[in-house]
Amino acid sequence: MNAYEKLKATRKSNRPTSNLYIQEIFDSPLELHGDRKFGDDLAIVAGVGFLGKYPVTFIGTEKGKPDLQDRMARNFGCPKPDGYRKALRLMKQAEKFHRPVICFVDTQGAFAGADAEERGQGQAIAESIMEMMGLRTPVISIVIGEGGSGGALALASANKVFILENAVYSVISAEGCASILWKDASPENVAKAADCLHITAQDMKKLGVAETVIAEDFDNFSNMCANMKNKLIEAIEELSELSEEDLLEQRYRRFRKFGVFDEEKKGFFHKK
Repeated sequence: MNAYEKLKATRKSNRPTSNLYIQEIFDSPLELHGDRKFGDDLAIVAGVGFLGKYPVTFIGTEKGKPDLQDRMARNFGCPKPDGYRKALRLMKQAEKFHRPVICFVDTQGAFAGADAEERGQGQAIAESIMEMMGLRTPVISIVIGEGGSGGALALASANKVFILENAVYSVISAEGCASILWKDASPENVAKAADCLHITAQDMKKLGVAETVIAEDFDNFSNMCANMKNKLIEAIEELSELSEEDLLEQRYRRFRKFGVFDEEKKGFFHKK
């Protein structure tokens, strides 16, 4: 599949959402609610559970079941500020109790409505990114569908990022990019933008934005989740060997190496 075909695949209504992964991967998952400031945004699911023998905090953007009522209740997976503040509240709780944080990313971006702006959408995203960069506990994020713009990065400022083989991750939606560059978000221009943006999982691995590409096998979803669970446990064991200072330094260095420009080759490359 090309980039545009993968983008469309991430938006299929029957694609597994965060809730399904959480139920398969974690033992005794307990969802927690509310940001303690405004309300409970259903576009973010978050709580605590066990990953093997490890107690962890899980956070995910949730598009909802494939029916209109649930999708609307969850803003089609586009969180509002109270969703990001709920996520941040649980991240800080995880830090306090030394629990690793596992994030599932599947969103076209943060909710763009007037009420979200009134409640400080930009600040909520910025605060989430800032706090995640300084979180003194291992953080692992998995892009399970569409990782769009700052709405995705707010849950992906992690020590390690996994991505499913047909998932996408982008600084802007292909439609938004096409509207800016060509003033026309026709399917042809959206396809061209998706290709130019290098949004595929394979691009992310090549550029160092993601460490691991995970094979998709939705027909054998339980086996696929078992494989993902093993990879998460391995990552937690690896990161748990680091001191808090080394953990922060690893996360900092991971992001600092992105986007290095080679003057001679006139292109970006991944600095190892």
